[in-house]
Amino acid sequence: MTNLELKRYLSEHRNNEEEFRSALEVLMNRRNPATEQPYPFDLENPETQVEALLREKFGQSE
Repeated sequence: MTNLELKRYLSEHRNNEEEFRSALEVLMNRRNPATEQPYPFDLENPETQVEALLREKFGQSE
């Protein structure tokens, strides 16, 4: 099942806790740790660091 199909499945089974939980676990396990971003409140200077991350992501300079 592709991620798109899995997301559709989650949407269709959102009221079935067991089915939803199982499908969500599969989707979460597919995440690529290399693309995860830090939680803003764990940063020393959230405003500046989040802005830098966004500029980098969108390929902009100051």
